[in-house]
Amino acid sequence: MVHAVWDGGTHAFILDTAVHPDFRRLGIGRDLVRAETDEAFKAGCEWVHADYEPELVSFYENACGFRPTSAGLRSSAEAS
Repeated sequence: MVHAVWDGGTHAFILDTAVHPDFRRLGIGRDLVRAETDEAFKAGCEWVHADYEPELVSFYENACGFRPTSAGLRSSAEAS
């Protein structure tokens, strides 16, 4: 499963990529993410963004073709 959220303009986000544990490391997640990004580009998106934990760098960057970027983050713990 993978979700994409689109802002209606040029930017989409990949969310909730998940493959059942019994079927991991078969290329299913990679194929899902690539299909989702391809559809976003066909819809007119110029950018597809994915946030991922350090242990998923190999998956998103090596398998799916994402590249690291600088991004800002603000957590609810920091809100005043």
